Amino acid sequence: MCRWGWIFNMSLFITSLNSGSNGNCYYIGNDREAILVDAGISCRETEKRMQRLGLSMSSVKAIFVSHEHTDHIKGIPVIAKKYQLPVYITANTLSNGGMELDAQLVFSFQAYTPVTVGELNITAFPKFHDAIDPHSFIIESKGIRIGVFTDIGAPCERLIHHFQQCHAAFLESNYDEEMLENGSYPRHLKNRIRGGQGHLSNRQALELFQTHRPSFLTHLLLSHLSHNNNNPDLTRDLFAPHAGETKIVIASRHEETPVYFIESSESLGPVTFPVQAAAPSLPTRNTGTPATYSLQPNPTAAKPTRPKKPAPHSSQFSLF
Repeated sequence: MCRWGWIFNMSLFITSLNSGSNGNCYYIGNDREAILVDAGISCRETEKRMQRLGLSMSSVKAIFVSHEHTDHIKGIPVIAKKYQLPVYITANTLSNGGMELDAQLVFSFQAYTPVTVGELNITAFPKFHDAIDPHSFIIESKGIRIGVFTDIGAPCERLIHHFQQCHAAFLESNYDEEMLENGSYPRHLKNRIRGGQGHLSNRQALELFQTHRPSFLTHLLLSHLSHNNNNPDLTRDLFAPHAGETKIVIASRHEETPVYFIESSESLGPVTFPVQAAAPSLPTRNTGTPATYSLQPNPTAAKPTRPKKPAPHSSQFSLF
């Protein structure tokens, strides 16, 4: 149990241990158990940052993997081995990630099928990103919901639906459109970032927040800010006039955020999904108004299973 446990046993505790192309790791838990979504910083750095926050690795019961890019997985093999943590990962992500993991610690998950870790219910859903099988996550406990929505090429209707149900969220705000356009990246990389399977811009994130924010959203942690194409002060100043009662936090690429306690009288019950819709083609780049896309859920739902251990494969890298 972490030292915060005595405050509210009905709360969820969240922090970003790091957020950016140099590594991503998000902690969500209660006073008994917690999970990490991604572990893209070293085991030693993860331990140091949690210790500074008064959080214990003994509370962490599992790691959930969003996709195979190195800034999301590079700390997983050591952390999982040292603490014997189950790693929830899709078979395609595992086969493309190049990680050496103990087969007994590897479990697969399916989109829209909740995985229960103590009193935490973790549900994944697909997202648009240039990875083999990328997913976002909703973590729910006793009616409180936290969303982890980073590395998103476009705000699809699934993202909108789940954002509307969150009491707090990690939301990507990767780049300023003008900085990206006028920056030093080659044209093909600029188009990759803004082309529908890359990342959300500040403007797209703000539009999502303004248009679909629920009244009970207490904390928004703006995440995965680009080092070259964004600026924390610029992003903070963009959101501040629209924050209202929501606390806006910039998740740093250099250090952990404080621990935030998420509680609400607005208990929402089980996670729900929008009506199915066929998935359209993606554009080559964003224009004018951010597009909204549909994703088709997998009609089969089964309990998590262990994927077969893959042959070694080179890891994919995030350049943003």
